[in-house]
Amino acid sequence: MDTHRTSPITAKPTSRPVPGLVAIDHENLGDIVYGKLSAALMEGALRPGERLRIRDLAQLMGTSVTPVRDAILRLVQEQVLTLRSLRDIRVPSLTLEQYLEIRDIRIELEGLAAERAAARATAKDLKLLERLIRQNETAIRRGDTAAAIALNEQFHLALPAIAGLPTLAGILKPLWMRMGPLISELYEAGGRSMIEHHYPVLEAIRAGDGPAAQRAIAQDILKGGEVILQRKLLEASSHDQ
Repeated sequence: MDTHRTSPITAKPTSRPVPGLVAIDHENLGDIVYGKLSAALMEGALRPGERLRIRDLAQLMGTSVTPVRDAILRLVQEQVLTLRSLRDIRVPSLTLEQYLEIRDIRIELEGLAAERAAARATAKDLKLLERLIRQNETAIRRGDTAAAIALNEQFHLALPAIAGLPTLAGILKPLWMRMGPLISELYEAGGRSMIEHHYPVLEAIRAGDGPAAQRAIAQDILKGGEVILQRKLLEASSHDQ
């Protein structure tokens, strides 16, 4: 017996570190790996076009390949990842049409979440939203783009939680898994436009004004996404030429 073989839990990663993808030791590994990959996508730790290797991810998280493969296939079924082969799994780059469709769906669904949140928000909820905005501002000033992206996602997904709409949150998460890599790619270029409309969202919720909160989150998605739209229009134009 080879007593010198490295344990899979302590093996050093051979590919680049990905925030959030660290060694895990728990039951139900498939669900845990799925959760970690989902979070990495929503928070922009993975970028459009990036190739994922099952063995590398398994080594990063200290698991066998089976739970990683199962999580990858689950994400492929949800159209969050693209499977060309088991050796070629990619984070997809959204087309202009795909981006616009997701943007329109988000406006409707996140608008509903903001409207309902305005009717249900407690003092604790308001403090949470205030803290997320404040920490996001700090992250932007420090140039900590990874933290800023994660805080932006947390602000948006806090709304259905505050609204008491868990089913809606479950619908939004796959959309955010598809949008997270794209937002990450362009967040720095977007600058404060990515969060400046969070303030009117917060104030409308604080005032209990559902329609105003709905309008504010729509403006946030539209205005914060202008840099993304311009990129997608340019890509579409280049493709047509």
